[in-house]
Amino acid sequence: FFALVAAKYGLHDDSSRQWAMCQIHYALGDTGRSFVVGFGQNPPTKPHHRGNSCPQYPLPCSWDAQDNPGPNPHTLYGALVGGPGKSDDYTDDRKDYVRNEVACDY
Repeated sequence: FFALVAAKYGLHDDSSRQWAMCQIHYALGDTGRSFVVGFGQNPPTKPHHRGNSCPQYPLPCSWDAQDNPGPNPHTLYGALVGGPGKSDDYTDDRKDYVRNEVACDY
């Protein structure tokens, strides 16, 4: 976001814009894996998010829901997960809160 703002105001406009667009395309799955839930190629289906991993109401939500091997019962469309590690490795595992927690500050 800030790279696009910098480009708008003329601070390394071409390189800032190019870098920002590469980051956006990467997050949306240009390399074969999206990091945005419900969007792009091969998006995450098991983000670390309690409300997302709980079964449909009226079934109770407990810690057992975290052990469900399948995708989460609810889809958090547009949520950005933590993403890959330093080696560009990523596993869609809801127990891995570092790479799969959804937040607005990644």
